[in-house]
Amino acid sequence: METRSAKRKKLWFADHDADSGTDRISDLPDAVLYHILLLLDIKTIAQTCILSKRWRSLWSSFPDLDFTTIDPTGISPRTLNPNGAKRLHWLNRGTDFITQVLSLRSKNSDLRVLRFRAALSFSGLNGLIRCAIRQNVQELDVEVATHDYFNFPRSVISSESLRVFKLKSCDPGFRLPPVTVMRGGFRSLHTLSLSLVNLDDQPSLLDLFIDSSFPRLVILNLDECFGLKNLKVSCRMLENLTLENCSDLHGLDVSGDRLERLRVGSCFDAYCNKSWVKIDAPSLRFICWEYNAITETSCFQNLGSLHEASLGFLVLHESLSVAKLQSVSNLLSGLSHAQCLTLESQCVEILSNKNYFMHVLHPFDNLKSLELHTAFNKHNVLGLACLFRCSSMLQTLSIKIINDYKIQRRKWNKDLWDMPISPEEQFWESQTESLKSFLNHLNVVKIYGFLECENEVSLAKYLLKHGKALQEMTLCTGQCSHRDSLRRQKIRSQMMGFSRASSNAKIAFL
Repeated sequence: METRSAKRKKLWFADHDADSGTDRISDLPDAVLYHILLLLDIKTIAQTCILSKRWRSLWSSFPDLDFTTIDPTGISPRTLNPNGAKRLHWLNRGTDFITQVLSLRSKNSDLRVLRFRAALSFSGLNGLIRCAIRQNVQELDVEVATHDYFNFPRSVISSESLRVFKLKSCDPGFRLPPVTVMRGGFRSLHTLSLSLVNLDDQPSLLDLFIDSSFPRLVILNLDECFGLKNLKVSCRMLENLTLENCSDLHGLDVSGDRLERLRVGSCFDAYCNKSWVKIDAPSLRFICWEYNAITETSCFQNLGSLHEASLGFLVLHESLSVAKLQSVSNLLSGLSHAQCLTLESQCVEILSNKNYFMHVLHPFDNLKSLELHTAFNKHNVLGLACLFRCSSMLQTLSIKIINDYKIQRRKWNKDLWDMPISPEEQFWESQTESLKSFLNHLNVVKIYGFLECENEVSLAKYLLKHGKALQEMTLCTGQCSHRDSLRRQKIRSQMMGFSRASSNAKIAFL
């Protein structure tokens, strides 16, 4: 039986639904409608202006303009060719509609975000950016292709509203104005990202990224800074720094009490015999140092808050000098406070270098998780043993084997109960006393790319035999032929029969 209350509600909705003139969505506040429109692409948002005066007003004051969802020019950077004024005419035509959108905006409405990708002339780019600055844009994200080098837009420097500025150039890149010009601006900038910068005229940026120039900078990304040889970053508010593809770099000095994340990749001149790096960041939590040439000197200090580190090098085929081996040792010592550590294959190769053992590797007393990438050559066991000795409190060990098919690796094909102990097993047995603490704390072992070769099986056998705290060993293998599958099954059966120091240790083959 329908109650009186339910009947009244039913009649109320029936009366209001009958009123076809009611537009419930348009009655929502502007802020709510802006949030809804953010879910749509820019073309669809523009089309809403034909719905009513209310929606026309919304479009003319919409604060987030993202033109990256469409191709305004129809011109790819690959199609650019030097055809003089005719070519520039077509480039400028491509940005006409962006200019029109900006010019039709309500005078009192500010821009929160302007994001676009375009092929255009330097004058066209400057015009768009000046227009956005006049509308107090807070986030400006630009990817631009031009036919020649262009200068950094100076209107950005003096903006008081800009919080985020990202400028990515396609080849050939852009130039920065003199440091003396840049020092006077960027008073409100929170994030700066620059990609493909030509710094042949300014090879040293030692007085730019400092407190007086960037008092509020929190995030700094620099990518492909050609000609940059010396860089110093010491912004007091900086928390996140990324530096990539700066292959001309000779010296890097980074310091900051608030810096928490640092990524440096594919940097430094491998042929410079005076290269150096200095990192001083007491709040640093994450560091990714990958594919960098080894510097002559390294100084990583005050990294007591470090939680996660990833380390890799670009090593040329010539032998490493004593200075570079010492530099690697200093770098690893600086990372000794890390709780999670990833080492790329070149690191394991260096640690296995017979000349490295004159250097003392600082113990990783806080290390709980270690991931190693290695080709697992016969001589790599030296580097692995060195790391295990220094990781006395390690709980999780992950080894990702890089299968280089140019390297001959002996298959495990012995009857374990009849054949004498292998040289690999003899080596690991000789390390038992020095690895005692490591073996007493290790809980989990994961080996990826496990192909049942002698080095791999010997290590697995050793860890099972002496790992008193071992709970789980996972061996991940790839696909194999039917013939190899039968051999694999035999080896797995043999491994299941290995003696185990821990009664809780379980072996899983994936």
